[in-house]
Amino acid sequence: MSGHNESILREPLITGNDITYAKITDDILGPVENKPNKAWWIGFIVASLGALLWVVAVSYTFWNGIGAWGLNKTVGWAWDITGFVWWVGIGHAGTLISAVLLLFRQNWRNSINRSAEAMTIFAVICAATYVVSHMGRPWLAYWVLPLPNQFGSLWVNFNSPLVWDMFAISTYFSVSLLFWYTGLLPDIATIRDRATGTRKKIYSIFSFGWSGSVKTWQRFEAVSLILAGISTPLVLSVHTIVSMDFATSVIPGWHTTIFPPYFVAGAIFSGFAMVLTLLLVARKVLGLENYITMFHIESMNKIIILTGSIVGVAYLTEFFIAWYSGSEYEQYAFINRSTGPYWWAYWMMMTCNVISPQLLWFKKIRLSIRATWILSIVVNIGMWFERFVIIVTSLHRDYIPSSWAMFSPTWVDVSVFVGSIGLFFTLFLLFLRVLPSIAIAEVKLLLKSASEQAKMKQIKEGHENKEYVAEYVESLEKFDSVKQEEYAKI
Repeated sequence: MSGHNESILREPLITGNDITYAKITDDILGPVENKPNKAWWIGFIVASLGALLWVVAVSYTFWNGIGAWGLNKTVGWAWDITGFVWWVGIGHAGTLISAVLLLFRQNWRNSINRSAEAMTIFAVICAATYVVSHMGRPWLAYWVLPLPNQFGSLWVNFNSPLVWDMFAISTYFSVSLLFWYTGLLPDIATIRDRATGTRKKIYSIFSFGWSGSVKTWQRFEAVSLILAGISTPLVLSVHTIVSMDFATSVIPGWHTTIFPPYFVAGAIFSGFAMVLTLLLVARKVLGLENYITMFHIESMNKIIILTGSIVGVAYLTEFFIAWYSGSEYEQYAFINRSTGPYWWAYWMMMTCNVISPQLLWFKKIRLSIRATWILSIVVNIGMWFERFVIIVTSLHRDYIPSSWAMFSPTWVDVSVFVGSIGLFFTLFLLFLRVLPSIAIAEVKLLLKSASEQAKMKQIKEGHENKEYVAEYVESLEKFDSVKQEEYAKI
């Protein structure tokens, strides 16, 4: 594609004036081929300690049973399902960025899709650990799978939404893993060709004989589109099915038809927040500012504004439907959420999920890396509180006041959750060490059309209207990796 096919008014997806194909490869593979720096080691040690805490807490749970958690006869679900739904939600941004934006030909996905896909895999792994540990009898976990006829039926209880969860999440994990690994093949082959000794042998095995021929690339692109087409419905279906764990019950506060779209929007909301949390640090520590630009950050912030607004409307709709239903039990469930013993959790949720994202309407905040990073963490805190509010406040006060009870987490509850975060970051940091965090081949496609130097070449050759050039240069002021003095020379 020649450079003049890209509008000068579109902000560049690659910044820097000395970018070549070789430099793209060197920059992205630097963290993989070189020794890890001090920042990586500090993060890895802290994350590993968290993962060790997770091993201890889960082992303690398996040994002593889920009575080690703070559950009681009234609140039978609490931090376990809260953590499960939270992790599944975080995994949604990877599929959205990879599949949906690919189908819509959004080239800004090319620099962030690899890390987002990896995040999806690791988040689903963390969610799956909750599924097994909260079963009470984890040695019977295979009961959610199709069983031999000796058990009397193909499934023990196919009417249970928990069995639907198993199908939805295993399908989502399998397709996401296949999509992620397929996209990695060209880059693994690149590492293979640059490596020596044992590393070369290992990467040769995992590259599956990638040759880089025209036929190989044609098949690669065809498979990518097919997997994107399969993955796109999963963005909607997986969290829809997770929401049915609640929506198919008769408990006030859960039995509502708004849950499926509401959960999907919330999942994308929290997923993009986690992508920003990870990539804002990674781009700085790994020196990838030229490839993960302010345009990428601003685009993700805009999606957070949209999905955060949808979540806010869903919160208000829940209250309206509770009032409109005329059911005193439904009305009490929502009044109890906002004014009952757990009012602090409800208003924490509202503040983090509804109010804080609206700050991103201000361009100065939307373009501030520090403010964006802080807000991304605030959003994920708020989304955890959302799941906690839905689950615990709907259970702790039921129809009979004599059975009302308060839930208080034990050290095991807290340790399993904090440990799962440590496990997630351990896996992500290991990923940064052994595989490229940015899709090298896909970024190279943008060099001649959507890079800063391609647009600068157009300006130097006088192909562009002066007003357009002035507007373009002005838009580059927000980029932290663009040298304005280069344009002053021109």
